[in-house]
Amino acid sequence: MSSTTPRSSGRPLALVTGASAGIGYELARLFARHGYDLVATGRSGNIHQAAAAFEKDGAQVIPVQADLADYDGVEAVWQAVHATGRPLAAAVLNAGRSIAGSFLDTDLDDELGLIALNVTSVVHLAKRVARHMAANRSGRILITSSLSATLPTPYETVYGPSRAFTRMFALALREELKGHGVSVTTLLPGATDSDFHARAGMGNTAFGAGMKKNSRAQVARQGFKAMLAGRAQVVGGDSATKLTYVKHHILPETRKAARHARMAKPRP
Repeated sequence: MSSTTPRSSGRPLALVTGASAGIGYELARLFARHGYDLVATGRSGNIHQAAAAFEKDGAQVIPVQADLADYDGVEAVWQAVHATGRPLAAAVLNAGRSIAGSFLDTDLDDELGLIALNVTSVVHLAKRVARHMAANRSGRILITSSLSATLPTPYETVYGPSRAFTRMFALALREELKGHGVSVTTLLPGATDSDFHARAGMGNTAFGAGMKKNSRAQVARQGFKAMLAGRAQVVGGDSATKLTYVKHHILPETRKAARHARMAKPRP
């Protein structure tokens, strides 16, 4: 469900999914502060409070409360964009989640829902966005993946592969859209100080509250800057996070899997 479409303000329009919290919230704030209006989406009613904050930064905002794991939810978001009658200057496909625990114990429906959100909704919404931008021969797309895209992720067994898909999809789409005036940038955050790990049920793992994590505002700034520059991808986080990305291209997959298992396995 969305609010009334605001009048045209002369500002460029940006779409940000997962904008009610975490990195998505910070990205939406950056767009608002840099002169964009917003279509901002979130699954919960918190998106309306977030929209009010973005409006204080000068943006006209259309908040859309929708579950992007559902086909109709994605279509509702795109209809909100379409209803503005305005060209979409930028789109951030950021919504995503993880599920913690042993694959033997986790719920299949939950994992299929994760795939619907992290994979299917990205392809679905990217189809709408890419065709729209290509027709206008202008636009920038930022797709959130994860550092987890570069390794096996035991005890988040479905999450890592979903982000590996997102990363490769974004890089492939970037190549296809080069001749259409549209850039695609991939953001690969490391562990970030949002509620991401808590919502995944990882409070009793090494990714819990005691772990040093990157600033979500810093990660958002890095993604925003890379998108505006038209870069292929950016690792979100501090120098240690960027070094980890480099190491992941050297270490054997089995060694990376064992390390992640030690960190993600629930503690007794």
